[in-house]
Amino acid sequence: MLDIIVSQGRVADRSAQTIIGARLTAAAVAQHYPASTQTIGTPTAPAFDDWTESLPQAYKTLDALGSALAAAITRDTFPLLINSTCPASIATLPIVAHAYPEAVVLWVDAHGDFNTPETTDTGYLGGMVVAAGCGLWDSGHGAGLNPHQVILLGARDIDEPEAELLAQAGVAIIPPAQATPEAVLTALAGRPVWIHIDWDSLEPGYVPADYAVPNGLLPDQLRDIFAAIPKNHCLGLEIAEFHASDGESENQAATTNILKIIEPLLPSP
Repeated sequence: MLDIIVSQGRVADRSAQTIIGARLTAAAVAQHYPASTQTIGTPTAPAFDDWTESLPQAYKTLDALGSALAAAITRDTFPLLINSTCPASIATLPIVAHAYPEAVVLWVDAHGDFNTPETTDTGYLGGMVVAAGCGLWDSGHGAGLNPHQVILLGARDIDEPEAELLAQAGVAIIPPAQATPEAVLTALAGRPVWIHIDWDSLEPGYVPADYAVPNGLLPDQLRDIFAAIPKNHCLGLEIAEFHASDGESENQAATTNILKIIEPLLPSP
């Protein structure tokens, strides 16, 4: 059974549509799979603020997300976190690192998310998530992730200071053109895996995302990669950054794409 944890509290959201997108995704998944659903946080207004403001504002939501995941890991269920934004993983990555020290984190994203307060040129919390999990800066929510056990899949928008940090830390990168089931399985090397998906990893037009970048992964390409990973190797899944539209048909199309892509990872209905 799925253990769905859906985040509805603002974690650096710059649009109200990402919180709506998480809610719509959770509802779509629950329609097709036996699931227990827990909602964390209450929506608040979006803002274009700096990480020094958004991180303290999100403290309660982040703390509750970490606690909810830690509890889910103790149950005989499959954790599925559905977040509005990637910064929610600031709370979850340390929990994963502690519970599964041998696991690889497959970070499916157009971006590296490996900036620090010293290197970021935008101040956006979402660009600093993986670096926080790896202990390059102190988010206040823990660390413990080994960068040698991080694989960036689909990354293609990485600035120069961030690229230097990634290289120094030894993070593996598989860009879209090289993203095949064989390449991913080779990188995983039979190890258990925790998977994070930011929908900007896809080629724009399939699942709307705030920070879309061209030349991304295709839905069938990503689905084929997930289908090649043995189900008993996947420890859990978190997805984020679906920017819901105002049209029901557009949202239906997006959630259909989401369900198709992640289906190989989920327990059979």
